[in-house]
Amino acid sequence: MSTSMPTALAGGRYQLGQLIGRGGMAEVHVALDTRLGRTVAVKIMRADLANDDIFLARFRREAHAVAQMNNPNIVNIYDSGEELVSSESGDTERLPYIVMEYVKGQTLRDIIKVNGALSQRDCEQVLLGVLNALDYSHRMGIIHRDIKPGNIMISEQGVVKVMDFGIARALDDSAATMTQSQGVVGTAQYLSPEQARGETVDMRSDLYSAGCVLYEMLTGRPPFTGDSAVAIAYQHVSEVATPPSAVVPGLPKMWDSICAKAMAKDRQNRYATASEFKTDILTYMNGGVPVAAAFNPLTDLSNMKARKEAERDLPTTPVEPQQQPTQAFNPVTGQFEQIPPANGANSAALQSRAQQRAAAAKAKKRKKIIIGSVIAVLAVALVGAGVVFAMSGAPNKSAEDKVTIPEVCNASTSKDNIKLKLETLGLKMTEKQDTDSTEPEGTCTKMSPDAGSKVAKGSAVKVWFSAGPQSTQVPDVKERSQEEARSILESAGFKVNATVRTEDSADIAKDMVTKTDPAAGQSVPKGTTITIYVSSGMTTVPSNLVGQSKDSVLQQYEGRFSFTVEQESSDTVEAGLITRVSPDSGSSIAQGGSITIWVSTGKEKVAVPNIAAGTKYATAELMLKAVGLKAQASGPTDSTAVVVSINPGAGSQVDAGSTVTITTKAGSTGGDTGTGDGGNGNGANNGNGPTGGTNGK
Repeated sequence: MSTSMPTALAGGRYQLGQLIGRGGMAEVHVALDTRLGRTVAVKIMRADLANDDIFLARFRREAHAVAQMNNPNIVNIYDSGEELVSSESGDTERLPYIVMEYVKGQTLRDIIKVNGALSQRDCEQVLLGVLNALDYSHRMGIIHRDIKPGNIMISEQGVVKVMDFGIARALDDSAATMTQSQGVVGTAQYLSPEQARGETVDMRSDLYSAGCVLYEMLTGRPPFTGDSAVAIAYQHVSEVATPPSAVVPGLPKMWDSICAKAMAKDRQNRYATASEFKTDILTYMNGGVPVAAAFNPLTDLSNMKARKEAERDLPTTPVEPQQQPTQAFNPVTGQFEQIPPANGANSAALQSRAQQRAAAAKAKKRKKIIIGSVIAVLAVALVGAGVVFAMSGAPNKSAEDKVTIPEVCNASTSKDNIKLKLETLGLKMTEKQDTDSTEPEGTCTKMSPDAGSKVAKGSAVKVWFSAGPQSTQVPDVKERSQEEARSILESAGFKVNATVRTEDSADIAKDMVTKTDPAAGQSVPKGTTITIYVSSGMTTVPSNLVGQSKDSVLQQYEGRFSFTVEQESSDTVEAGLITRVSPDSGSSIAQGGSITIWVSTGKEKVAVPNIAAGTKYATAELMLKAVGLKAQASGPTDSTAVVVSINPGAGSQVDAGSTVTITTKAGSTGGDTGTGDGGNGNGANNGNGPTGGTNGK
């Protein structure tokens, strides 16, 4: 920038800190919002952009619109404005800026640059975050226009954040943008075809760019590269990207279909909404087959080219005496340009029918003369050749004109292009249909003669094109060996995942197939990759044994496990039912392994102790407690109380913790030998003294 960068913005509210990013249009600084005490990020645009009234007005409008959005996958906009600064020449200039949420993390661009291609699971999670953001913004009526890895942040917690909503729209009509080739090149790798042609964009342009981002995450490189923005933009318009599976061996071909759908040249053939795109990703993540991704990029490109040619040629046909200027697409500028009619075009169009018939007759006569001359020359040549043949006695093979069949049969070359390349060499293409191919419909699968063969000009070359994968049911290979299962599946037209997964099984022998994914009987396209699961030779201890009767369990799992039965009392589980098992439920053990089960005998029984009449109540209570029983008094319980009787009686078998009722009576105290009528008579403490018993004499 030609201006000196300030240290603070908005009257000192935002204290600028470290520079954390720089692009062709702006710088990004970490800053402190002194008013709210929070860390923010401030994007400061180039000063020269503020001189563009169109940019400035749109910048303010877009910043206001984006600030209304609230989505966890979109970087929040807090504030915007313009800061007055002095340039090096002493003039006062304005610096437009945006204050936004500070996301501590890395851009997707930096992650790919360091690590290369991401794992499939990481690709899915990042793309879902981007599509969530686009789904929300599109429903808000906001198109991003510049979806690329540099505008996608991944926080330290793994949250996907899309930023710079509205910036591309603000720059759209800025003349300054057109001079920044570096910035254009960076964005050109993710431009939709309609953006490259300078047409009006809609939300499907964002989905095309998201498809380009997905392609780069899967492969580690953009779908198209070139020496200039023009070269890259031309590829977006006219070329089909190499399938990701051809770049990364072993990558499932379903990614080819998803990327091709998202990156369709004709926006009518793309995902209609971010939600539809997201549904295909989620379906594939959960083991299903995406519906919308059933798409042929070669047909899309052919139809697109045909339509564009029709659109280009349509205005050239004169329909009125007042001919309108022709519009033709210029691939260099990416725009439709007016071409004025040639001199005399109108007069030619307005010739009378008689004049036209006379001209046609004259041309026909000229053609007959030319054809006659050619035939005469050929006749002379044939006579000469016959003479030479007769004199030599053998044909001159060296004179025969031969050409080499080119290598044109691949997934990225359309049917029309193959035909054009063969016809350019003087060869004819005979189209054949390959009904056994698992490639997308319209993909070239083989040729005859093969590429590299030398044939005479005018020869016919047979070219087979895929009729598209045919759906068929997955065979049932349960309880078969891995080799048998693989052979059966491949014979049915499926691919088999090289990685075999294991799982516990109660009844299938070790290393034998337990199931497949997709499951047996499910109808899927031929060529789908099938994952085989085999038995680990281990099984799982059932989780529902506790609480069942011993006899029921032994009968149910006879032959599957070896059971050892133990007994124990239980206060909570009734007699005859299982209280616990070892190993614990859910544990893995070998098939037929031993399981110990404990069976309840009911509550523990104890014998009521022998408590003689006359025993102190306190003593009786301790005797019951010692054997796990409880005492309940029927009568006095003071220190003098004695036992009269107990219920249940001594020796009775009762449940541990049961209550025994003790009948008591008051016992004598002190010298309880008195003769008072009330039982408290002449004793030393209660006799005939002054404080004698109530009834004492």
